[in-house]
Formats: sequence, structure tokens, C-alpha cells
Amino acid sequence: MEEKTNPGLTKNPRRLTRSMTFRIIGGTVFLLLLFGLLQSLAGYYQFTESLTSEYNESAFRTAETASMLVDGRLIKSFLETGGDSDEYRLMKDYLDTFCQKQNVTLIYVIDPDRTDYANFTAVVSVENRNSNYAPWEIGHRQATTNGEYREIYRQICEEGLNRGFVVRTSNLRGKEPHVTSLVPIRDNLGNVTAILCVQRPMSELKSGRARFLFRIALVTLLLAALSCASAYIFLRRSFVRPVKILAKEAERFAAENTEAEEGTLTDISTITEINDLGASILKMETDTLDHISRLTNLTAEKKQIGTELFIASRIQTAILPNKFPPFPDRHEFEIYASMSPAKEVGGDFYDFFLIDEDHLGLVMADVSGKGIPAALLMMVAKLLLKLRAAAGGTVGEMLSDVNATLCEKDLAEQFVTVWFAVLQISTGQGFAANAGHEHPALCRAGGGYELVKYRHAMPVAAIEGLKYREHEFLLHPGDSIFVYTDGVTEACDPDRSLFGEARLLEALNRDPDASPETVLSNVRCAIDEFVKDAEQFDDITMMGFKYNGPA
Repeated sequence: MEEKTNPGLTKNPRRLTRSMTFRIIGGTVFLLLLFGLLQSLAGYYQFTESLTSEYNESAFRTAETASMLVDGRLIKSFLETGGDSDEYRLMKDYLDTFCQKQNVTLIYVIDPDRTDYANFTAVVSVENRNSNYAPWEIGHRQATTNGEYREIYRQICEEGLNRGFVVRTSNLRGKEPHVTSLVPIRDNLGNVTAILCVQRPMSELKSGRARFLFRIALVTLLLAALSCASAYIFLRRSFVRPVKILAKEAERFAAENTEAEEGTLTDISTITEINDLGASILKMETDTLDHISRLTNLTAEKKQIGTELFIASRIQTAILPNKFPPFPDRHEFEIYASMSPAKEVGGDFYDFFLIDEDHLGLVMADVSGKGIPAALLMMVAKLLLKLRAAAGGTVGEMLSDVNATLCEKDLAEQFVTVWFAVLQISTGQGFAANAGHEHPALCRAGGGYELVKYRHAMPVAAIEGLKYREHEFLLHPGDSIFVYTDGVTEACDPDRSLFGEARLLEALNRDPDASPETVLSNVRCAIDEFVKDAEQFDDITMMGFKYNGPA
């Protein structure tokens, strides 16, 4: 079957944003961008710290080399003569040449005031010709820049500090950010006679950081684009397109009751379960058509309809999990469920499935209406819930996506009430969402069943764009959950009185610590005793779950 584009999808941006493909890809891109941002922040600070350290080391090596050009024994004489000597002029020329070749901003030698280090006297000062600094004349007296410089002066002069550095990135009065390295000038006896300072600009640090952040952003965007393309191709080929084919074939079969074209449901996906489902639907169609053909020729119309409904009932029964225990090798929990349709086929359904080895999905749902239309919608809704759960995400997102998919179809005002939960088997932590369904009953170990009531959302397929809020719960070993459809509480006796929630809790608490099978049997017995010979007007569906704790 050739896939056709849906013009409504391209013309309606809101419909596009509600699609399952868009949301999964959008979530993937968001996580990649978030990861890129966190990596950029971490890299930014680490890169800055590493490069700043390298700047400090480089400035220190420059200062150490420059200090070899200054004779510490002549500092006092330079200051006394005002630099009027060949030795001073030669030293200044050497420092000036060294400053230009090393491309540092300033090299200067100072004699700090040893009383409080609040001032210093300039001995020699040279600057890079490309800088906007003016050199100090010999003998110029200057106030110390700040307390950080003052402390380093003191440590060099009094404590024998061999190197110090100051990084300045703020309060620069129009100057560039820079790092200053300070080393002592000593005489032949090892006494500190002056301090040599080298100031180096940090422009390379800024440009290096910019290049680093650009590369991180580029790689993140490329990964996001590649992930989008890969996820889109995978989802379209393996999930979205096959599900649309199945839904379209179900609609076609429900409308036409004719055999599908050859190859329609064969190898429609790379996912084994979807292919198996396609084969099952194809077999269901073939079997149904075969039975209809035989019944048309052999029986009257009434008998034919009865037989057809019986076949549909068997198919529906086969679709629902009916083998107990369903997971014989899993002892962390116990499950038992039952469904008694009011007609040959019903709109209620339950389901339970392992999403992975540590997560269990639990579903209890009720399709509006009765008979074949409700049963068909039941099968589609059950399939969509299970497939969407396998794709991952929160319980609320799963229900929202299934709602979006069903709202795209014309369901003749049908809708589905759903209670859907995902439980982490190893911890007992679970999340549940309730789309207009009955209140679940919870029994803590050693206690009794009580209804867990909270505000419900609208049923699935009722309104487009619904967001479903999930509720967190925690099960302890020995805790139990009981979920059901409204056929339980709305069962009527001959006087048209309802069974109700109070009688339900009374039946549950006859033996609250019993196995799920026994609990369901107690409830069913209580309903039968109450309704007596009255006709059953609605499907009665129940599911019990008991958590035994991690294996």
C-alpha cells in the first residue's frame, strides 16, 4: 500500500505539533540542546581556569627572564641619580626590546614603601608600543592599586615569596583585562631591593573561549540535526506509517467488510510486534469474512448475526490477556483480571504488559457504546496504548499522544475512559493517569481497601490537545490495587438500585489480604447476590494487582 501525504497535516501547524513524531523528536532535540548547554558551561569554566593558569605561568616566565636584565645592587643608585647613568639606560633599552619581542603590555620595576606598602616608587617602566599606557618616569611615586597588590608586595619583601600574580578583569578604567606577574629583584646578598612586574593582556583568552564555545555549539547543532533526521526516518518507517496503515485498514474493514488487498499488512514495519499485529488483524479479517460467507449460505439472518458476534467475542477474548499467572517467572507481583460483557462483545478492556524488565504497564479502560463499534475502537485503543508505552516517556505524555492519534480519526463521538499506570517493579514506585475513569481502590498491607479519589481528566478521544496529569504513588510489599469499570458500581438489582461504591468496598474488605483472584471472586459474588435475576446492562471488568516486593 502506498503511503499518501495528508494535506491537512501540512496546512495545520497545531496538528503537526500535537503529532507523536513531532513530540518525540522535539524531546530528543531539547535533551541534546540541554546537554550541549551544560557541557558548554562546564567547558567554559574549565577552559577559562586552564587558560588563565597558562597565562599566569607564561607571564611569570617572562618576568623571571626580565629580572635577569636588572642588577639589584644598583637600584638605590639608580633612584639617587635619577637614572642618569649608562647602566640605567642600557638596562632600560634591554627591557624595552624584551617587552616588544614578548608582546607584553608593560614591564616595570618598583621599590615599594616597606612601612605599609601603600605606595611605591618607580625605578624603570617600559610599555608595548601598541598599548595605550604611558610609562612612569624614574622616581615617580604611585599609590598601590589595591589590597591584593599590597599583600603580594609584603610577602615578596618580608616572607621570601618568589612569585606572585594578579588577574584583573573589572574596574580597569578603560584598560584591557590583564594578568600581572611579580618577581623579586635581589642584590648579591639575596636581599630584595625591588620588585619587577610584567603585565600581559588577556585578549587571547577571550578569543580562545569564543572559539571553544563556537565549536561546542556547532557540534551540538550538528548532533541535533542528525538525531532529528534519524529519529524522523525511524519513527516514520517503523512506527508512525505502520500504525496509520493498521488504523486505516481497521477503518476500511469496519466500513466495507471486504478482504484486504494482497500485501497490505505484510512486512509493514521493522518492529516484530507490529508485523505480528498486522498478521493477526489480517487473519482476523480473513477468518471473519470466511465465517460471514459460510453463515450467509447456511443460516438465517438472526442466526448469522449471533454467530458473527460469537466469533467477534472469541476474537476479543483472545486479544485480552487471559492466561494466569501471566508471568510465571516473576514473583514480585500477582495479577488477575476478568471481563463479562453485557452483549456478545464489549467495549471494556484491560491490559498488563512488561515495558521492560523493571517496568510494568497496567490498563483499565471503557469504550463508550456497546457492540462491534466499541469492540473495534477497543482493539485500536489497546494497541495504541501498548505501542506508545514501548516508546517511553511519562504516563501523561503517553495518554496525550494516544488522544492526539485517536482525535485525528472520525470516531462518531466515541471516546474511551482510561486508568493507566506504569510501575517500577524493583522499587514499587508508580505513576498513574486517569482519563475520566472510575476511582481505583488501594489496600495497604495489613489494612483495608479505600478508594483513591482525585480530579479526573477528560476521556481519551473526547477533545483534541488534552494534557493528562499523572499522579505518583508508592507500593510496599503486601499492598494491593483494584481497578474496575463502571459496570461494577452501576450494576442494578430488580428495584433499579445501584451496587455502589460502599458495597464494592465491603466486598473488597471481606478478605483484603487475599490473592487478586480471590478478591475478584469476592466482588463478583457480591454483585451476583445483589442483582439476583436482573439483566446485566453494562460490561463488568475488574483487575486486581498485588505487590510482593522485589525478588
